[in-house]
Amino acid sequence: MSLTNWRRMDAVFTAAFLLCFLASNGAHGDSLTVLQAPEFVSFQKGDWPVSGEKIPDLVALTMGFSIQEDLSWPGLNAGPLFQRPRANVLVVVRGVDSLDLPQSVASYPLENPVPFTLDSVAETVHSLFAEDTPVVLQLAPSEERLYMLGKANAVFEDLPVTLQQIRARLSQDGSVLASLPLNSLSRNVEADLLFLSEVQVLHDITALLLRHKHLAKDHSPDLYSLELSGLEELSRVYGKDSPQYRDATSILASVLQKFAEDVYSLYSNSAVVEVVTVKTFEAPLTRKSRSILESKQISNPGSPYNLAYKYNFHYAVVFNIVLWLMIALALAVIAIAYNLWNMDPGYDSIIYRMTNQKIRMD
Repeated sequence: MSLTNWRRMDAVFTAAFLLCFLASNGAHGDSLTVLQAPEFVSFQKGDWPVSGEKIPDLVALTMGFSIQEDLSWPGLNAGPLFQRPRANVLVVVRGVDSLDLPQSVASYPLENPVPFTLDSVAETVHSLFAEDTPVVLQLAPSEERLYMLGKANAVFEDLPVTLQQIRARLSQDGSVLASLPLNSLSRNVEADLLFLSEVQVLHDITALLLRHKHLAKDHSPDLYSLELSGLEELSRVYGKDSPQYRDATSILASVLQKFAEDVYSLYSNSAVVEVVTVKTFEAPLTRKSRSILESKQISNPGSPYNLAYKYNFHYAVVFNIVLWLMIALALAVIAIAYNLWNMDPGYDSIIYRMTNQKIRMD
């Protein structure tokens, strides 16, 4: 073989290796996976990337709400105008770029994985359905971060939130430790307990929803946002090639699959369940935490003084009714007063004619 042919063959093998490397990176990057969705929320299968900062807009669109800027993303088609899902559940898993979730509706690559919250969606839900007090729950067990609105205060009152409460829950009856195949995971290691605590929270959420099935039958949509970082801690302690990390990844994939099926069934096949897997966020995100004992139902989550909203979407209708009714009544009073002032007793009712006769007799 000549030197020229050898160089050509070497270049071909190098190019093929680079293509395979890029393809493998693209297939195992951060992702957005839709586990469950009703038929009227149409997700199209494809490899269209979605930006992390657009996740709240995507959640708002799946719930039938309008957004400030159009989302030019072909993965979600426009659905029926008068149908919307009864709930949206978004689970963010940190520390892993992908999970083996075969029973999913669609999966999309996630680019620009910046931290995000569903605060804007929660505010929209609460402002549009304030009288119905929908369930709004945002929870990050590892950071003991909790935010609840509406009926969530009553439904999830017994939900363990702090790590101490969750670990105490693991030792009680009905714990997930009795049903999970722990394999290489240990009950006495801090990182393992953190991961198992998050699994316990998922189990308790579905258990509490089963206890309050009537909430899934009202016409106000519910919103759930959960952030899990147990895998991130396991990868830091043991490494991604460790058996503990592999076992935890397998356990979480099966738990999330069952969690999505249970929530979807509870809401009568009218719920959207998404899972965002991200290896690491590009920037840290800080939020104020709130204890479940201090959380109260407030009418304006954006106000620190618990002030009511100045108006809602009924404001324009009520304003026009009151305005034009007042104008009509004012014009009617003016017209009646004018006619009474200029009334001629001789050509009007019997009362004025009798009064006029009495005056003539005197």
